[in-house]
Amino acid sequence: MRDPRASEWVKRHPSVRPPRLRLLCLPHAGGSPAFFHEWGRRFGDDVEVLVARYPGRHERINDPLVTSMDQLADELTLALGQFTDLPLAVFGHSMGASLGYEVALRLLRQRGVRLAALMVSGRTPPHLADDTLPDADDVDAVVAEVRRLGGTDAALLDDPDLRELVLPALLADFKAVRGYTPRASVALPFPVIAYVGDVDPDVDAACMGEWARASSVDFALTVLPGDHFYLVGRRAELIRDIRTRLAALGLAEKPGAGGGETAPRGAASLPR
Repeated sequence: MRDPRASEWVKRHPSVRPPRLRLLCLPHAGGSPAFFHEWGRRFGDDVEVLVARYPGRHERINDPLVTSMDQLADELTLALGQFTDLPLAVFGHSMGASLGYEVALRLLRQRGVRLAALMVSGRTPPHLADDTLPDADDVDAVVAEVRRLGGTDAALLDDPDLRELVLPALLADFKAVRGYTPRASVALPFPVIAYVGDVDPDVDAACMGEWARASSVDFALTVLPGDHFYLVGRRAELIRDIRTRLAALGLAEKPGAGGGETAPRGAASLPR
């Protein structure tokens, strides 16, 4: 029997052929599945892309907001039960990186499920404090922070009607991130791959390199041109890098084998 929480928490982009791998994408604070819409068929015909649906936005606009990272991780982990019959990789950007790490821990400890890979982007690792976050109860400060970081969400805040719709979920997410206090990193028994923009105002390559503590197997860091939302302008390069790494694990077609992306330019890859 399928768990109804699965469709509530996870948006599916079905693969053309029966999948041999699933890739779960976790949006940033204030983000939604729409942010990863273009990723749906970019990883080959046999990779099913999943995107987390956080409460309080889009199809879940009327669902109760969650202001705790641990609660988000608990509920999302429960919803992933039917998706762990195949190898599962996770990509999380910003808040999604922290959430991905916590989900990876829960899948391993509660179900014995090892991810194929954990990919983290633009986020301080769990053992380090993030002192860049505003008070989540200060609406003006949160809005200013979103505008400072840029990305597609900043434009939504300029429209009074849209702002009223998106602000509650945005504030809830900021509370979850701000309440996510430093904790000892657990060395996970699968690869951790980190990504960052070279001019991200809050997280640099050295900080992202600290994610190496989160893997006992392998770690790699890729720096791409751009700011905190480098993955908007550098989507093709990022997707190609992810496809290449999944292919190296024997879990996806190599780029170019099924509607691949253009070759990446300007990326610096730093393995451990």
